[in-house]
Amino acid sequence: MDSTRIDKWLWAARFFKTRSLATDAVNRGHVQLAQQTMKPSKEIRVGDVLTIWQAKIPHTVVVQGISEHRGPAPVAQQLYTETPESVQRRAQAAEQRRLSPEPAQAMEHGRPTKRDRRDLQKSWDTRWSASLDD
Repeated sequence: MDSTRIDKWLWAARFFKTRSLATDAVNRGHVQLAQQTMKPSKEIRVGDVLTIWQAKIPHTVVVQGISEHRGPAPVAQQLYTETPESVQRRAQAAEQRRLSPEPAQAMEHGRPTKRDRRDLQKSWDTRWSASLDD
C-alpha cells in the first residue's frame, strides 16, 4: 500500500482518538498538506509534510509510513517524524504558558461569593434597566 486517506492515517497515527474527530479536524482546516487545506478523502503518501493543529499548537510532521489500521502507540509513532523546528516551537509555547501569570492570581480576594454575585447582578439591574426614566 503506497497511499491512504488522510483521515484514516491521522487516526492510525494516533493524532485523534476517533476517525470522525480526524475527519472533523480536516474539514475545519486544522490539517494542511504542503500549507494547503484538503478534504478527508485526500490520499497521502510517504514523504508528505503535514501541519496538524491541536489545541492551537501546530505539529509539523513528515509521513514515514502508511497504515489504515490503528495499532499500539510505539507502532503509530513510527508512521511519522516531527520536524526539529516543530519540536522547538512546541517547547517554546509550553515554556511561555508555564511562565505566563495565572489569571486567578490577579483577583484580589479570590472568586466572588454567591452574595457578591447577587450584589453585582442587582447593581447591573438598576443601572441597565430599561424601565427607569432618566
